[in-house]
Amino acid sequence: MKKENIIVDKSKVFALRIIKLYKYLTIEKKEYVLSKQVLKSGTSIGANIKEAVRGQSKADFYSKMNIALKECSETEYWLELLKESDYINEDAFESIYSDCKEILKILIAITKAQKSEQD
Repeated sequence: MKKENIIVDKSKVFALRIIKLYKYLTIEKKEYVLSKQVLKSGTSIGANIKEAVRGQSKADFYSKMNIALKECSETEYWLELLKESDYINEDAFESIYSDCKEILKILIAITKAQKSEQD
């Protein structure tokens, strides 16, 4: 039986949403630059979290979670640009942006807890 891990699960679902957004942007909007950026950073979040979970040490875990946090912040930025440049509408933006913010809050909590353990 698979053990549930909220951040792993949420980041994977988010990555799948980012992939769908990328497909929409490239097929429907013919947008290739911003869409590639959001695809890279948005899918990197979950990849780094998955690596962190399998980390070799607490320091490795902390490092990978920090990278995931940075990628999440970058994804926020690309989503904001997509909205403000009218590639995605307000409803689509709010839906995916709220997921990004939720993951960001979890990652902040994890990295703060890890940092306090290391201090």
